[in-house]
Amino acid sequence: MTALPVIDLSPLRETGDGGQVPAAIRAAMEAHGFFYVTGHGLSGDLIARTRAAALDFFRRPVEEKRKVAVTKHHRGWNALGDARMYGAEKPDYKEFFQVGLDLPLDDPDVAAGQPLRGPNVFPDEPTAFRPAFEAWFRAIAEAGDLLLQGVALSLETDRHFFRPHYGKPLQRTQAVWYPRQPMELGEDQFGVAPHTDFGLITLLWQDGSGGLEVLHPNDGWIAAPPAEGTLVVNAGDLMQRWTGGRYRSTPHRARNRHVDDRLSIATFYDPAFTAPVDPADFGAEGEATTAGEHILGRINESFGYRKKAS
Repeated sequence: MTALPVIDLSPLRETGDGGQVPAAIRAAMEAHGFFYVTGHGLSGDLIARTRAAALDFFRRPVEEKRKVAVTKHHRGWNALGDARMYGAEKPDYKEFFQVGLDLPLDDPDVAAGQPLRGPNVFPDEPTAFRPAFEAWFRAIAEAGDLLLQGVALSLETDRHFFRPHYGKPLQRTQAVWYPRQPMELGEDQFGVAPHTDFGLITLLWQDGSGGLEVLHPNDGWIAAPPAEGTLVVNAGDLMQRWTGGRYRSTPHRARNRHVDDRLSIATFYDPAFTAPVDPADFGAEGEATTAGEHILGRINESFGYRKKAS
C-alpha cells in the first residue's frame, strides 16, 4: 500500500472536462506533488520488451557499453558514478541510458548549437533495444500529453494549454539501472540521492524491486512502492515555478536494498527549449524564463560530462 493517491486517466479520453480527474490531480499536486496513474496507455507487451532489452544491455561488459557513451547531445550511456545530485556527498550508484527527440545534425536548432539537441545513439546489440525504446518514447509522449491535459484542466485553463509549448519537446527518456549495491558502501550511498526533478512533469515506470522514497510534507520519507499497471507521476521544479509554488516539486530518492539489480524507466516530459514559462499564465507572481534556460542550468549542476563541457 502507499500513502500516495492513484488516479485513473481514462476519463480524460472520454469527457471534455475530464470528470473527476482534474480535481484529483489538483489535490495531489497541492498536497505533495506525487501520485500514481493508471489508464496511461502503455501496453504490457511494450513494458516487457523494453525491460528485457534494457537489462540485456546493462548487464553487458563495460567495454561494450562504452561504444555508445554519452554524447555532447546528452544521448547514450552514462557510466556508474557519472551523476551526482547537487549537494550529495557521493555519486549516484546507477548507470543510465538516455534518448531524446531524434534530430539530425542539419536540423536548424542542432546546427545553431541549441543545447540538448541532436541525434540519438543506440547500441548494435541487443538488436531489440532501439525499436523498443523508440516505441516507448512515442507511447510515453502520448501519455504525457494526456496527463498535461488533466493538469491544464486542474489549473482551470484550456485543456490543450501546454500543447503549443511542445513543438520540439525536451522530452528525455532514461532507462536507469541500479546494480546490486554492496552493503559496505553504507547508508549514505543512494541509487539516486535526494533531489527534485528539473523540469515540468515526470512519468516513471519501476520494476518490482521497490526503493523509491518520497519526502512527504507531514510524514517524512515514505515508500512509493511499485504497483502493477501504474506509472508514478511527479511535478518538477519547472512546474512549481510556473504555478508560483502552487504545485509542489517534492524531494525524492532511491535506494537499491534488493538482493538483485533494479530497473526503472523515467521520462522527463518537458516543453521545447524556447518555450516561455511565465507564472502570470496561472495568476501567480514570479520571474519568467524559458524551459531550456531553466532545465539546462540544473543539468549542468548534476552531470559530470556536462560540467567538463561547460
